[in-house]
Amino acid sequence: MKKLSAVIISFNEEEKIERCIKSLQQVADEILVLDSFSTDRTQQIVKSLNARLEVHKFHGYIEQKNIALSLATYNNIISLDADEVLSPELQQSIQKEKEKDFPFAGYNMNRLTFIGDKPIKCCGWYPDKKIRLFNKTLGQWKGTNPHDEYKFHHRQPVKHLNGDILHYSFKDIGDLEQQTHRFAAISAAAYREKKKRTIPFVTVLSPGVRFFKDYFLKKGYLYGKTGFRIAYFNSLGTKLKYQKLNQLIKDNKQNLFKKN
Repeated sequence: MKKLSAVIISFNEEEKIERCIKSLQQVADEILVLDSFSTDRTQQIVKSLNARLEVHKFHGYIEQKNIALSLATYNNIISLDADEVLSPELQQSIQKEKEKDFPFAGYNMNRLTFIGDKPIKCCGWYPDKKIRLFNKTLGQWKGTNPHDEYKFHHRQPVKHLNGDILHYSFKDIGDLEQQTHRFAAISAAAYREKKKRTIPFVTVLSPGVRFFKDYFLKKGYLYGKTGFRIAYFNSLGTKLKYQKLNQLIKDNKQNLFKKN
């Protein structure tokens, strides 16, 4: 039977890391946590659960995840974020594939995000299909920070697994608001690094289009105030991303002018 490495990246995740690791103990032969110099109890908790702890300076979500892959002992990988947990059904699905020596290059699965203890299946948050189980020799993490995506170097067969990744990202709406601002800043910086520019009519129209799509087409209205707020913050994130990107471009031009 081929062995499986579980990899997690972390920073100050003492409230969530234990649940994540324990859900992986059912299927993984190695659990590797790549930590970014946490200042809370994250590292102590990792060690107490007999997981392998490595430490590396954080350079970005995508970069950190690729470093974690390079450190993993086995080629077959299950990758989770520290605020994610394998559901019992997903554990069983993974174990069945493991017993067959992972015949597919990759496996995707649905991710179910929670606000507090409420699962959200609207606004494009579900099924939120992700490839999280794969052979690391066949691809790498790509995308634009903070949104990572595992990509194969060449087209590969991928199987869908039953069960969900349970994503406990937000304690409340306040957490969602904070992340909206934080991720918008990260996205803007990543876009600037890739020398992307804004298109005026896209900047103006995109937030409204995003709200309409998430609230009406993706049934945010079925979740009352919560659905409205999710759709609002999704659209706000789009607006802030472009605003912050424009500001970075403006600041760069001003710095160049001062140097000259």
